[in-house]
Amino acid sequence: MIPYATVEEASMALGRNLTRLEVVWFDYSATKSDYYLYCHNILFLFLIFSLVPLPLVIVESLRSASGWFDRYKIQPKVKNSFSDMFRCYRDVMKMFLLVVGPLQLVSYPSIQMIEIRSGLPLPSCLEIVAQLVVYFLVEDYTNYWIHRFFHCKWGYEKIHHIHHEYTAPIGYAAPYAHWAEVLVLGIPTFLGPAIAPGHMITFWLWIALRQIEAIETHSGYDFPWTLTKYIPFYGGAEYHDYHHYVGGQSQSNFASVFTYCDYIYGTDKGYRFQKKLLQQIKEESKKSNKQNGGEKFD
Repeated sequence: MIPYATVEEASMALGRNLTRLEVVWFDYSATKSDYYLYCHNILFLFLIFSLVPLPLVIVESLRSASGWFDRYKIQPKVKNSFSDMFRCYRDVMKMFLLVVGPLQLVSYPSIQMIEIRSGLPLPSCLEIVAQLVVYFLVEDYTNYWIHRFFHCKWGYEKIHHIHHEYTAPIGYAAPYAHWAEVLVLGIPTFLGPAIAPGHMITFWLWIALRQIEAIETHSGYDFPWTLTKYIPFYGGAEYHDYHHYVGGQSQSNFASVFTYCDYIYGTDKGYRFQKKLLQQIKEESKKSNKQNGGEKFD
């Protein structure tokens, strides 16, 4: 809770006038407890899980009427009905209500322990970006090893096989997993903020961006206009789709966000081999088409 009664008092304490965003934050949060602000995560996660995959549901549904989107579908032979996608959403919401939501409600002491602040001043854009980079790198590296563990015989058979029920993933399948996996994967998500604690707004943004990234990675579509293609070492949907396509025997593409861990530890060899093979097939097909076209022209 902000320890100032008015904007003027806050300005005097900071030795400067509040920015417009700081005034907005003061008006909203001054009378609210830190616990109440932290619990906004529950609302954000619900909205993200519910709304962000919706465009993908529309695109997948339109494939039945038109094949235009097939060119962007990574596994075009697989089609998901509306009932299939709704069933996945229903199961995700059940997990949200029984595991994710209650976990958020009881995990506030950890936020207090690492001293994530909610007062003034607000962090600068540079500070937010720097901390988010740390969060993504820490989460990605930690998640890589946990994911590899889940692909050992015991981890896969007992826990991780549920997430791999979708060999051609869809947006709603990003958080679709065993409850134990949901709990364990919360550790990498929390490690970054624990190492470099910041403002509550940065924490909100981190949780939101990480979930949106996971949904995009599980979208099943490789759209050429996706802005994440410009992020260095970013895996994306096409990269992670291969991991689901191979399934339970997969020992490739474990990284959650970036590709450098798989490259360093040699767990992307199958993916790179298949990609090279497909490229060769495409080139040979183009050459064949040109030759056939030339013969027909003569």
